[in-house]
Amino acid sequence: MKSTIPESGMPIAKPADNGAERTEPSLHGEILSRLRDYVVEGNIPDGGRVPERQLCEMFGISRTPLREALKVLAAEGLIELLPNRGARVRQLGQRDLEELFDVMGGLESLAGRLACETITDEEIAEIERLHYEMYGHYLHRNMHNYFQANQRIHERIVAASRNETLRTIYTNLAGRIRRVRYSANFARERQRWTEAMREHEAILDALRRRAGSELADILFQHLRNKRTAAVEHLGGMPEAVIAEATDG
Repeated sequence: MKSTIPESGMPIAKPADNGAERTEPSLHGEILSRLRDYVVEGNIPDGGRVPERQLCEMFGISRTPLREALKVLAAEGLIELLPNRGARVRQLGQRDLEELFDVMGGLESLAGRLACETITDEEIAEIERLHYEMYGHYLHRNMHNYFQANQRIHERIVAASRNETLRTIYTNLAGRIRRVRYSANFARERQRWTEAMREHEAILDALRRRAGSELADILFQHLRNKRTAAVEHLGGMPEAVIAEATDG
């Protein structure tokens, strides 16, 4: 299959919109979503302390809803709560990354194989819609919205597996590497983003044909390539930052 993805392009991150007033439940969800995006998109250094006062001012909220959102992000594995010392962004070492990406690759590979046995035409159409939405964000170099659509595609494939045990394990681990999956698009002199888009074309093609074994292999290699880029990105960080984040 001939790729339609151009060679050039440099990703840039787009901040989340401020949004309007919401009811209390949706306001909590919006704060959580914006805070998650803020962390995932690298606005706080790996291993860096979460600046609670600054975030409260930025989001126009008090400490209580912020800390409730931080508890959720801690449960997702994005941050660590420090006893009486606030919170910091979780830093993964090279071995952590390699192990997590291989496990996620295995889970997504199995999900793809199972999904091809049970997925409906409507579900494939929804994933195809998300794919072209993601492609549009890629062309406009909108990394924020590209990544959101990208994650929804992977989640839809896992959901289509009809395996709740797999889905639960996947969800529990996905948060731990969400930030790294985002930043890995900037590795390899920023060419990883283009490679990932091409791989998603192959994922969609195999899914349309319900080629389970082929899709399983593509998804595992997709995560393996992401792992390589993530390790390269980690290797480009200052050693002092890595040491501070992994020491305690």
